[in-house]
Amino acid sequence: MNKKKVFVFFPDGVGLRNFAFTDFKNVGEQNGFDIIYWNNTIFSLKDNLDFNEVKIEDHSVHPLLPIYSRARKRVELNISQKKFKDDVYATYKFPFKYRGLKNILKSLYTKLLIWLYSSEKGIVKLRKKINKLERSTSKYHYCKAQLNKHKPDLIFCTTQRATQSISALLAAKDLGIPTVAFVYSWDNIPKAMQVVETDYYFVWSDLMKAQVLQYYPFVKEEQIFVTGTPQFEPHYNLNLKQSRAAFFETYNLDVNKKYICYSGDDETTSPLDQFYLEDLAKAVSSLNSKGANLGIIYRKCPVDFTSRYNAVIETHKDIIEVLDPIWKQVGNQWNEVLPTPEDFKLLYNVCEHSEFVTNVCSSTVFDFVIHNKPCIYYNYEQPQLRKGIRDIGQNYKYVHFRSMPSQQAAIFCTNKNDLEDLITQILEGQLSNVDEGRKWFKIVAGNTPTMASTNIWKAIHDILS
Repeated sequence: MNKKKVFVFFPDGVGLRNFAFTDFKNVGEQNGFDIIYWNNTIFSLKDNLDFNEVKIEDHSVHPLLPIYSRARKRVELNISQKKFKDDVYATYKFPFKYRGLKNILKSLYTKLLIWLYSSEKGIVKLRKKINKLERSTSKYHYCKAQLNKHKPDLIFCTTQRATQSISALLAAKDLGIPTVAFVYSWDNIPKAMQVVETDYYFVWSDLMKAQVLQYYPFVKEEQIFVTGTPQFEPHYNLNLKQSRAAFFETYNLDVNKKYICYSGDDETTSPLDQFYLEDLAKAVSSLNSKGANLGIIYRKCPVDFTSRYNAVIETHKDIIEVLDPIWKQVGNQWNEVLPTPEDFKLLYNVCEHSEFVTNVCSSTVFDFVIHNKPCIYYNYEQPQLRKGIRDIGQNYKYVHFRSMPSQQAAIFCTNKNDLEDLITQILEGQLSNVDEGRKWFKIVAGNTPTMASTNIWKAIHDILS
């Protein structure tokens, strides 16, 4: 029997972590699939991993695509705001730019499109217009020729949010090749980040399935498969675990100290993030002066290129140990900073050997509760907050945080004067969010977090059958 040929499509680098560096490929091959990576990134899967790949060398998009895509997102958010009578959708919008003639013209054109297409019927027309623009590009014809040559049975797109994927998926659909989009992240659906239209959608959980149906009425229930995400599978791989002594020796940590992980955020989500690290360092310093022996492992956000933490780290270098994610920068864009397989092992052991994690609204709460470790979320304003700087408090009002089964699914620090006491309670075993956090993880990531790769290949098999 001929093997079914599946193109695993990387429109950008965000899917590499889930679908190149996990056991996803091995599971697919064990299930009898011929897997070829359709690679639109600058990372060579052939050279680095010895995977079969077809490289996409034409990266052109229609010149108007960024404007139309921004208008589509704005219209969808406006419709959600009106439909659900909820102002949260306005907070997902990035402000228009008016500095320079080019930005002024782009912003005015975007506003005109929003006005012209400001309805659910308008959204359908706007998506059709985007598709028409992308079918006119050289990339569309280039991808169509590749598909005609290699004749895959199905295209599995590793993220639904990349505009670079539109023309390639249109080429597949026009050739009658089934297309699937994986919804990449737990917060993407309410934020109007579904850029592509495919024949099927794979989502993490029943929650995300309900959201797709809620926000995208053109998608039918039979098009959606609940699969889970490979993102968390490595946390269940005991082969990645190091002993505490070995891990501490590898990273020159003090075996006599207990470490708290500070997981950094990107500048958009938490523009004053360095000051929360400073608050933690001051709390730890105070506790150490009273007889504790604590340190901080600072793990930065992999796509944060700023130097904003440097002064805090230098001031508290006796407390803070920097363990950078093992990611590789292969370009200048945020989605061209790519993970490496080695980072799975590092993250596993940071979770395993830290006492708990602290951050601003990060999904690392799930990484840590898998390891039975609590999480503190900072939720108070910094005195450095000024007009034009985003208040982190709005993060916790986002739709994806409404999935929490209770406010105890994370430990919220709402006043920095409480931080020292919260740390003490956690270390003494008097305070934890692990039980509720695990319930939350199940709601968001589904019932079978160890089976996501298997579930995805089963769904692909069912589609092709």
